[in-house]
Amino acid sequence: MALTESQMTALGDAAPAFDLPAANPGVAENPGMSGRPGQTRALSDFDEAEALVVVFTCNHCPYAQHVEPALIELAAEYQERDVAFVAISANDPQSHPEDSFENMAARAEDKGYPFPYLYDESQEVARAYEAACTPDFFVYGPERRLAYRGRFDATRPNKGTPTGEDLRAALDELLDTGEVTGEQHPSVGCNIKWRAD
Repeated sequence: MALTESQMTALGDAAPAFDLPAANPGVAENPGMSGRPGQTRALSDFDEAEALVVVFTCNHCPYAQHVEPALIELAAEYQERDVAFVAISANDPQSHPEDSFENMAARAEDKGYPFPYLYDESQEVARAYEAACTPDFFVYGPERRLAYRGRFDATRPNKGTPTGEDLRAALDELLDTGEVTGEQHPSVGCNIKWRAD
């Protein structure tokens, strides 16, 4: 495991488009979703949401596992405030079989993910977002411009109970004022497992 910080992409950048297969296509609908049928989810499916949280995560990473229960609770809470959530795994399942599409589907069902869990097999979406680690959080406002990127909170595996304090504060400010002015800190976690070319 290589401990990696998020790259802190420039605020104001437009959300890169995606259209990826969902490991849990039957998940309860996010707010603002188009409700279109099919096994994939696209950025445009969330056009009506007030805000969109994109988190790059995976099954095996202890940092992702550490925040997972609190992320599920936070997502369920903020979905009631018209915030959509989508999780994306871009890890290479050849090097990390725990992160295969089948295992993603099993974890999403077992944990009761209230958001789509998408598979970025080509890793092109992760590169477009400049995602670097798991978990890596990106929050977009109504115009799908980047308002927040970085950590869930200051806790780490075996160091504190996650609450999502940083992400929660960013979402509250974005929903109340349309922008995020508070200090933003990089996320820290396992590096994304890029395919060997």
